[in-house]
Amino acid sequence: MKTLKKSDRDRPRRGIYILPNIFTSLNIFFGFYAVIASVNGNFENAAFAIYIAAVFDLLDGKIARATNTTSKFGVEYDSLADLISFGLAPGLAMYLWALQPMGRFGWLAGFLFMVCGALRLARFNTHSGKISSDYFVGLPIPAAACMSAATILLWHKFGLAVENQRLVMLIMLYILAFLMVSNIKYNSFKKAELFHKINFNMLVAAILVLIFIAAQPSIALFIIGLF
Repeated sequence: MKTLKKSDRDRPRRGIYILPNIFTSLNIFFGFYAVIASVNGNFENAAFAIYIAAVFDLLDGKIARATNTTSKFGVEYDSLADLISFGLAPGLAMYLWALQPMGRFGWLAGFLFMVCGALRLARFNTHSGKISSDYFVGLPIPAAACMSAATILLWHKFGLAVENQRLVMLIMLYILAFLMVSNIKYNSFKKAELFHKINFNMLVAAILVLIFIAAQPSIALFIIGLF
């Protein structure tokens, strides 16, 4: 049997794990679709696409950890995907949906949301492994993006006129941007792994939440976003 030299054993493996990166690619796909839908004026579809991208963003990390296929490449690829799906897509959607008539103030709010998301991702990557994984420092960019998407869905659900709420949307986008780069700690919920055992009551509660989302997605997602 051929034995490996010490230099071969110490050399880092350069392979790319396909399964988690396929999910990351799907994250980018729906983020890009959200951009296209916003440009075409289909803001409700854009909002749902952002949520679907968030589901794939959740799954790629869970699967990578569960199958022990985490890699430096995957971490960097995931960050680039998040910037598209949760930085560019919601910033553009909010601008085209509500803030465009506000001119420079409107597109600067969308830009600030995106750049604060980029800074949040960069800080997370540089602090990875140096702080406790029990919490996030600053609002995670997918949560900020989903809050923006939930607002669009809620306004469409009740047929509210965004023309009278432009200032509210502007302030909300600024608040979300600053929360992402703040030092506020948010529970990461990483201890509640999808692949670990849960008790019966937790399963029933999860099913009820899913039923609520299926029955009233706009209202349910907005409440979850606030939470």
